[in-house]
Amino acid sequence: MTTSSRRYHITTFGCQMNKADSERMAGILEDMGFEWSEDPNQAHLILYNTCSIRDNAEQKVYSYLGRQAKRKHEQPDLTLIVAGCVAQQEGEALLRRVPELDLVMGPQHANRLKDLLQQVLDGNQVVATEPVHIMEDITKPRRDSSVTAWVNVIYGCNERCTYCVVPNVRGVEQSRTPEAIWAEMAELGRQGFKEVTLLGQNIDAYGRDLPGVTPEGRHLHTLTDLLYYVHDVPGIERIRFATSHPRYFTERLIKACAELPKVCEHFHIPFQSGDNEVLKRMSRGYTHEKYRRIIDTIRRYMPDASISADAIVGFPGETEQQFENTLKLVDDIGFDLLNTAAYSPRPGTPAAVWDEQLSEEVKSDRLQRLNHLVSIKAAERSQRYMGRVEEVLVEDQNSKDKTQVMGRTRGNRLTFFTGDINELKGTLVKVRITEVRAFSLTGEPVEVPEAVLIPS
Repeated sequence: MTTSSRRYHITTFGCQMNKADSERMAGILEDMGFEWSEDPNQAHLILYNTCSIRDNAEQKVYSYLGRQAKRKHEQPDLTLIVAGCVAQQEGEALLRRVPELDLVMGPQHANRLKDLLQQVLDGNQVVATEPVHIMEDITKPRRDSSVTAWVNVIYGCNERCTYCVVPNVRGVEQSRTPEAIWAEMAELGRQGFKEVTLLGQNIDAYGRDLPGVTPEGRHLHTLTDLLYYVHDVPGIERIRFATSHPRYFTERLIKACAELPKVCEHFHIPFQSGDNEVLKRMSRGYTHEKYRRIIDTIRRYMPDASISADAIVGFPGETEQQFENTLKLVDDIGFDLLNTAAYSPRPGTPAAVWDEQLSEEVKSDRLQRLNHLVSIKAAERSQRYMGRVEEVLVEDQNSKDKTQVMGRTRGNRLTFFTGDINELKGTLVKVRITEVRAFSLTGEPVEVPEAVLIPS
């Protein structure tokens, strides 16, 4: 069977980096002649792009694989691929556990999918997890949106947080050149995309592996310099970036975000714990006092900025008082959104083998208490939007109400309002907020582009 008559399906687990990798791999497959299948059971090639940050995400992959492995016994020409972090973590062990697999490939090999798949089509079972230098990928990704897009600016991570498997599975930091990033954004602008999110596992580390030093002694290329460099890319109306690390977050970066009109007033800066001893055991490299100073500085330059973060509860040895220090940080700062998780031991990380592992009951209780506070604080933060006029970039139709469209404010609040998606998609609309919830808003348009005015 030729690839031109074959269909593929990709299931993506985990972070934005994985979503961006999946788009690139989908682009490669379509460049090879494969066609997308919404139904995995109708596909001739199944690719699972995996996440190993949490054990439950990893176990879900094995559950999915089990079903498709059974199917392969009835359909021998089915190609099964595991990519991403679980693939990198397990390597050949995955083949022993699921011998029906054709290809196991780490995230650094996403750009090599065509070459690796050719080896599979030639009858080989392939494992690609060795460290490589990530080359520029000229394949156009198959974007899941026609309005917003991810753009990787740095791969890998050099941090060694004691709970985190990312450095083991995504390799060392490798920054793309500013010119390559600008060119990708310019192509997105030509295609009609309006918003770009610059991605990195630790995006504040951008450029420190690139050559050059300024007369002041800092790296020639930093995230701040990159924002200035790409700000005027034609067609791009909004720029975001994620994920930031408090250890490297600078006032110079904050000032740039305040000065550059296209950079949205939204910052995602994980703090993980509000207790200094826990942060030290995590090897995070900052204190909760430093984190608070970062937030204070952001709000001094941009008082209305939206702040989101990540937090872990139940880290080995975390006492009740240390957990309450996390609650106090959340209460004091008032996050617009907080992604929370109970600590999950991951293979190859120092914390996984420490004594003082907490029970699942304790972790679950703390997670529920934290989530309750998060909802309260997010609802409080949402109140400031009531009655205000917000600029919303329309991304899609509201799947639950076909008379509404949905988009995001500059502060990244999901917002719904009545409108025709065929006319409004990709436009910036002024919306008066009439209803607020903890994590979303509803409003009514007060100003829409002249060419797409909706009749009353």
